[in-house]
Amino acid sequence: MDETRMLPEPHRYSVCAPADMSIKEFYKGVFEEVFIFYHPFIKPISIDYDVFNPETYPSKNDIEKNCEMVTWKQFLNISGIESYKHLDIGLRTLISGLRDKYQNEETAEVIQKVCENHKIITPTEGFFPEFLMNSILSVIKNEGHDWIWVGDEFCTERKLEYIEDLTKDSNAFRNEHLNLFTHDSKILITTHWDSHFSMLCSNRSTIDKIVKFCSLEGFYCDDHTEIYWSLFN
Repeated sequence: MDETRMLPEPHRYSVCAPADMSIKEFYKGVFEEVFIFYHPFIKPISIDYDVFNPETYPSKNDIEKNCEMVTWKQFLNISGIESYKHLDIGLRTLISGLRDKYQNEETAEVIQKVCENHKIITPTEGFFPEFLMNSILSVIKNEGHDWIWVGDEFCTERKLEYIEDLTKDSNAFRNEHLNLFTHDSKILITTHWDSHFSMLCSNRSTIDKIVKFCSLEGFYCDDHTEIYWSLFN
């Protein structure tokens, strides 16, 4: 009988926190702070709205050049949705990412109607946000990091990439469940496979610089924040 092979615990500086515990507790002793930043909506300007489907989805650089970013705050104003928590729950409901008792079909319908009426694309769950990655990587490069590790969901596979190459590569980050972390393990960017936000993990001063320069929209985790923060916080 073959022996069951068990994967070792992943290095916490290289993977997303699990959904069933405090995010800061998971990263305790590894990262001082964690900032959750929302994935913005996309409004096509000089590109066809209909190309946003799995077969013809535009590249990162094409989106930057031909679309406008719609923040969650702007979408709340357009839609009349009450709060960021309600918007997160609505987005999760749209992708059937919640148990029935947590879903909010009314908010999901509002999101869908607003997007159809205003020709806006919802952020894609489990992918890094196209509008933000080049600017985030640029700040990390300015902090003295020319290279960054790109790992899969559980970081069983990883590749060291030159940051400048990633910013120029239109197709970078089109794989789900990626983790980006610096060679000294001091900065991690990670996203949860069923969520419309990513997490920036590091010390407070580094995160503050990135948040300010990139105008990231979101919040710092407290000791109780979990992946499904909109349901339980």
